[in-house]
Amino acid sequence: MNDRRRFLQNSAWAAGALALPNLGFSILKKSDSPEDSLIGHGEFKYKVDKNWAKIGPNDYPLINCHEMVQDSKGRLIMIGDSVYNNILIFDKSGVLLDSWGHAYPGGHGLTISKEGGEDFLWIVDCGYYQDKTGQGKAQAGQVVKTDLTGRIIFTIGHPRTIGIYKDTEKFQPTETAVAPNGDLYVADGYGSDYIIQYNSKGQYIRHFGGRNNANKDHNLINAHGVVVDTRDPNKPTLICTSRDENCFKVFSLDGKFIKKIDLPGLYVCRPVIQGKNLYAGVCWSKDKEGKRQANTGFVTILDTDNKVVSNPGGTAPTYLNGQLQPSLALENRVFYHGHDVCIDEDQSVYVCQWNANRTTPVKLTRV
Repeated sequence: MNDRRRFLQNSAWAAGALALPNLGFSILKKSDSPEDSLIGHGEFKYKVDKNWAKIGPNDYPLINCHEMVQDSKGRLIMIGDSVYNNILIFDKSGVLLDSWGHAYPGGHGLTISKEGGEDFLWIVDCGYYQDKTGQGKAQAGQVVKTDLTGRIIFTIGHPRTIGIYKDTEKFQPTETAVAPNGDLYVADGYGSDYIIQYNSKGQYIRHFGGRNNANKDHNLINAHGVVVDTRDPNKPTLICTSRDENCFKVFSLDGKFIKKIDLPGLYVCRPVIQGKNLYAGVCWSKDKEGKRQANTGFVTILDTDNKVVSNPGGTAPTYLNGQLQPSLALENRVFYHGHDVCIDEDQSVYVCQWNANRTTPVKLTRV
């Protein structure tokens, strides 16, 4: 049983969340984290602002803030799994500009792409949700392409309908990525751990990854995220999360395994490229005894050589004989479970969290 399903089945705090729109959320007290100090390392240090989002809990209840992207106008668009407001749109000061979406109880993944000068969203409903009693439920996931107002362009449902999944294989997608040619890659991170490639019209091309390859390096275990890496424009690649293996795996755009990026002890979510660096939310990390612990998330930042250069909210990255050593969450915790990051043009980082007492996104201002 994966951690999300276990969390949904056992959580009591969310009972009635979908029935009572006035449920609030909590913010960590300043004494709980180094709010007035800097976090991070080297050239990547930040000031923490946990009260960035200027929304009231009665009007805009939250369950989990899953992911965030920035559109061409500089607006920050967040997806969550509260059907009272799946999509929240903020300006950079945290003022809410718009909200919409009531049909994605498993609202999880959010990717933005541009076609003909217009922005489009790729919404991923992973299929896991909480009913009115707070019980965890599951249904087939889906990927939905919309414009920025929520108008649906088309939907991709269970791959079984086109004959590429067996009846026993589940489809619980978590993320998408869009290639320069418009091809779409869907990460089935809570289902069968495949990466499924479609063309821009949603027509199937191939799938790869999964858990049963003869070469284990080609496997993905909890394929939570995916991104097209165009930092080398002459050789774009696909970076995929294998969260339960504490690593990213790099593939060619046609699904050929290239290499692995080990991140020992870090349960990373989707990779996010900004400039020359790769950023990711860390959902959990391990303690000094090597055991995974709750409420130990932070952010990790890698350079172009895939070397970790900063861990905002965690201990400094260290290398021994060229091998990255495990990093820990700070004892004075900053985050609960880092789920996604969005980096704006000022290199500020907005951190979305899962299972974080319904907190709003946290802003890290680079200094």
